[in-house]
Amino acid sequence: MSQKDVEDLIVKMAHEGLTPSIIGERLRDEYGIPSVKKLIGKSVVDVLREGNVAPPIPEDLNNLLRKARRIMDHLNTFHSDRKSKHALELVEASIYRLANYYKRKGIIPNNWQYKAVVAQLA
Repeated sequence: MSQKDVEDLIVKMAHEGLTPSIIGERLRDEYGIPSVKKLIGKSVVDVLREGNVAPPIPEDLNNLLRKARRIMDHLNTFHSDRKSKHALELVEASIYRLANYYKRKGIIPNNWQYKAVVAQLA
């Protein structure tokens, strides 16, 4: 496969709603491309940015947000689960650190904020 074919395939998969990590897995498993970066010199996310189909929030930050939401849903049912409260604090700390990194790099806007819920649960 040529570079252009791989880039078109990545953009096509993104239009189908696949995340960058799933796109990488599919390329590895179905098309025999072990590393997109070694083949075309760009990462999957770089190709998505060039094709204007990159997700607005990076995948790792989005996964942390979903994890925090799941823990909050659990805590709404089980209010006295102290271990989950602590886990939520750790996840939210990771969200803040990662968000600051992405703000510095210009990947997410500087006015993006995650509102803490730990104080509401205490």
